[in-house]
Amino acid sequence: MNAPSTLNTLMPARDAEGYLIEPGDWDEEVAKALAAEEDIQLSDDHWDIIRFMREYHEEHQVAADARFVIKHLEQRLGKEARKKLFELFPYGHVKQTCKIAGMKRPRAWSTG
Repeated sequence: MNAPSTLNTLMPARDAEGYLIEPGDWDEEVAKALAAEEDIQLSDDHWDIIRFMREYHEEHQVAADARFVIKHLEQRLGKEARKKLFELFPYGHVKQTCKIAGMKRPRAWSTG
């Protein structure tokens, strides 16, 4: 999952797994580049989850696991929330959302 080299020149420093070393370096352009590396074209639904993850982390200082994201999505999507989350981020919701949202790699996580 490699991004085009033009995106790499804009990318802030990252760890060996691709997470930002300094989350303060994140912006929406960085998110787009990180998503491209994950083969994800960001939609409004992706942005909703990314913003929720960032807000949750800001408030709680920990990444939201799937149950909290699903609860957030249920407000709009009802019972389809769980399925939608895993369609949007098919290779591990927390892994992909934390990376794209510019957060450091969580020490441990549940994929839901």
